Amino acid sequence: MSFRVELKGWEEARPSAAPLRYGVFMEEKYALPGIELDDLDAQCVHALAIDEAGATIATGRLQPDGAIGRMAVLKDWRRRGVGEAIIQALVEEARRRGYPEVSLTAPLQAAEFYRELGFEADGKVQKEAGLLQQRMRKSLA
Repeated sequence: MSFRVELKGWEEARPSAAPLRYGVFMEEKYALPGIELDDLDAQCVHALAIDEAGATIATGRLQPDGAIGRMAVLKDWRRRGVGEAIIQALVEEARRRGYPEVSLTAPLQAAEFYRELGFEADGKVQKEAGLLQQRMRKSLA
């Protein structure tokens, strides 16, 4: 099955991105309440992966400071190139905006995924929201 990635503002992205994030972050990963949405959403550009039926299957966002975050991919779509397509769309948008680099905080189990996309570890592994996390960055120069 194929999919496409679209970039949208929060008002347009929210109806499909918010419930997807809630399902992945709260119901599946048991994150701390409130992590799925925040005040930054309105300032970010959101990437949505949409399947052939029009359903949103993944999302991620690019913050004004060049940070990528709130990556969420439905379980059935993982390891099928969807997360990579979301990251590539957000990196290209950052490049288009003239950002010198992008950064993210990866759950430790996802660090290799991001390394394969050109991100490098930046600092020590830290515990955030009960999970081991690795700050990573990618130069766009």
